[in-house]
Amino acid sequence: MKGRIGAGLLAAALAAGVAQAQDRIGVELNKLESQENACRFYVVTEGSAEALESLKLDLVLFGRDGVIARRLAVELGPLRAESRSVRLFDVAGMSCGDVADILVNDVLACGEGGDPAACLDRLALSSRADVALVR
Repeated sequence: MKGRIGAGLLAAALAAGVAQAQDRIGVELNKLESQENACRFYVVTEGSAEALESLKLDLVLFGRDGVIARRLAVELGPLRAESRSVRLFDVAGMSCGDVADILVNDVLACGEGGDPAACLDRLALSSRADVALVR
């Protein structure tokens, strides 16, 4: 009897873990590219099980000296359910080599009327660039 209860609890825990992983919203800083008098950021998003009309992030860019270089809001939506998409944005007057890391300071919008704070917890951040994307 104990074995069946233990196995049932384990199965429930694994199912909850899978559901939580599927609920994640992947945000990857994929590449930085120098432009004339700007740095272009390529961001790859991986949608969760549900589509999101909007995913707007409050980002803080830190320079190599550790000082805040820029703060900006970027819209990464809409995100299709379980699909990848690429968004890019240019930060004028900034060299890519001057960026040390990027802080996702907050979520400003998440879906239609969704809770931005709950959405912040769902973000799975990563970076393929020499610049860290952190929370």
